[in-house]
Amino acid sequence: MLSSLRIASRRAATARNLVAVRASSTWRNVAQGPPVRITEAFKADSFDKKINLGVGAYRDDQGKPYVLPSVRKAEDKVIASRMNKEYAGITGVPEFTKAAAVLAYGKDSSALDRLAITQSISGTGALRIGGAFLARWFPGAKTIYVPQPSWANHAAVFKDSGLTVNKYNYYSKDTLGLNLEMMLGDINAAYPGSIFLFHACAHNPTGVDPTEEQWKKIEAAVKAKGHYAFFDMAYQGFASGDVDKDAFAVRYFVSQGHDICLAQSFAKNMGLYGERVGAFSVVCANQSEKARVDSQIKILVRPMYSNPPIHGARIAAEILNTPELYEQWLGEVKEMADRIITMRALLKENLEKLGSQHDWSHITNQIGMFAYTGLTPEQMDQLAKEHSVYATKDGRISVAGITSENVGRLAEAIFKVKG
Repeated sequence: MLSSLRIASRRAATARNLVAVRASSTWRNVAQGPPVRITEAFKADSFDKKINLGVGAYRDDQGKPYVLPSVRKAEDKVIASRMNKEYAGITGVPEFTKAAAVLAYGKDSSALDRLAITQSISGTGALRIGGAFLARWFPGAKTIYVPQPSWANHAAVFKDSGLTVNKYNYYSKDTLGLNLEMMLGDINAAYPGSIFLFHACAHNPTGVDPTEEQWKKIEAAVKAKGHYAFFDMAYQGFASGDVDKDAFAVRYFVSQGHDICLAQSFAKNMGLYGERVGAFSVVCANQSEKARVDSQIKILVRPMYSNPPIHGARIAAEILNTPELYEQWLGEVKEMADRIITMRALLKENLEKLGSQHDWSHITNQIGMFAYTGLTPEQMDQLAKEHSVYATKDGRISVAGITSENVGRLAEAIFKVKG
């Protein structure tokens, strides 16, 4: 029998070993990521008239999440059909991908017969597949140029895909609009055969889009340098209310002979945020090339997530392939876009009524869910601390968070910090 002293000694040794194990934990070097400051600060604010302009999702005029009636009808039809829950193929639900291609490129596009397309986990997933495909197969330098500024996740997605990320000039802080001259200069200065990412419409975060004539100049510069165009189209229809108008840049580049690649999202224009419905496509030279590209996309997707979810894709397919639902959806998309356009106009009008001497025309000149106000980080902090108005420090606001009820208070807050 062990003595009490030996038992105590062993227990002490065990305790020391446990301490040593904890001190050398496998995850001891994992750093704490930054907090989501807007969300946390908004939740902590007890003021009943606080305004959240940081959310990247559409809200109705009562500030509530909105499910499109066409989506409700399509979902009812999908559920009533009692389809099985078998896996989709690696590239997804074919009824969806075919219809998504037509929506993006146009029903008469020459690209449709030579298009390699896969369903993706929304637009982010499409970008990730595209980045991985380019990192593996793009014949030029594995460098992608993104606009400055751009959606915050672009750089992270492409870096994790294996690409080097550079930036090109896009937005002018002086004019609060497009800096076309410097943008074209950067396109011309880039190494020939580089990859350029373009927002097809409703540029995030600035809301500044090139005009059709400016897109033509951009296309000519890209062609002259032999660059490759990668389009991110997250807001088709949601920007102007017209799906064809919003797809102009994509279709124009294809018509000029560019074999582009494209990331599509149905989060915003169908409100299918949590369903994660998207598509990635590559315009190929011919059927043979299409078959080879398609095979390599499948090779990429298989170890990444094997195959995509089916429910949201079935809803989108039902809308896109049913004429009555499609027409209803087009009307609803326009209603959402029109509400955002109206909120822009009301914000500008209220600021002017308050006597602001600043030119607020950039608010109505911009388009889509987001607007660059031109406010400084210090002014944005002041909006939050003194007026319970929350948005990102770069001055970006989500116009979808503005309502008929809060637009007056928002204008007063901006007037007090900006004048």
